[in-house]
Amino acid sequence: MKKFKKFYLEITSVCNLACSFCPPTIRARQFISTEDFSKRLDQIKAYTDYINLHVKGEPLLHPKLDQLLDISAEKGFQVNITTNGTLIQKKKHQLLHKSALRQMNFSLHSFDGHEGSVDKDAYVSNVLSFVREATSDGNLIVSLRLWNLSQDNRTNLEKQRNRQILEEIETEFDLPYKIEEKITPGSGIKIAERIYINQDYEFVWPSLDEEEDDGKGFCYGLRNQAGILSNGTVVPCCLDGEGVIDLGNINDAPFSEIITSDRATALVEGFSRREAVEELCRKCGYRQRFGK
Repeated sequence: MKKFKKFYLEITSVCNLACSFCPPTIRARQFISTEDFSKRLDQIKAYTDYINLHVKGEPLLHPKLDQLLDISAEKGFQVNITTNGTLIQKKKHQLLHKSALRQMNFSLHSFDGHEGSVDKDAYVSNVLSFVREATSDGNLIVSLRLWNLSQDNRTNLEKQRNRQILEEIETEFDLPYKIEEKITPGSGIKIAERIYINQDYEFVWPSLDEEEDDGKGFCYGLRNQAGILSNGTVVPCCLDGEGVIDLGNINDAPFSEIITSDRATALVEGFSRREAVEELCRKCGYRQRFGK
């Protein structure tokens, strides 16, 4: 069994939205070249068979997305894509019938999270139209996500902003129930063959500006997941969107050396002791989901 069940290979740092729940990327605007993408796949092949084409950025913005999927297929990788879905009709020709594409996750909460969003009906309709077409043959898995619930019981606002989307989904798939009656935060339900809807609480991206906790706890960073940003920086998890825990750059050193470096080893051994040795990890609320 290969080491990493989840591997985040960011193909662009650029996004077409500015969502309230996602801090803007301060890194340089960048799109990975097909050559660099191919080289990175060669370096990580011994560690994983599954890649997620994001950390930050909107994957569907990449002009050569279809070529990246073809390269992935040639090298034996299965690809997961998480997208805000706003470009799906423009880019569907680059996605349909691609053998490497295993799963697509649509962050439907992006619509209300972006202040300039207009025409929710058209947005949801475009996403669902693609979902129907893309799952009509093949084995593509689709996850429709609403990760915008609050922890402080402000449910009325959530119900109002999600109800329109949920209603369209219920109509599209002829569901004999209201989705809210079947789903609980942090979980999902199957609404059609290989199509799921998931709801969860909105999480706060870790930041060095956040308050530090006692550092106790556990994380799977570098244990079953890792990532490479579009600029080549290797990071331990998908929440280090700015490369704060810079383990090394894939353009300067082999991936095999980077993940066995002193800093990487200290991070893994620290979590084996239920101790966060990196400052960013001590300021990451997501880590607390795994207990102490």
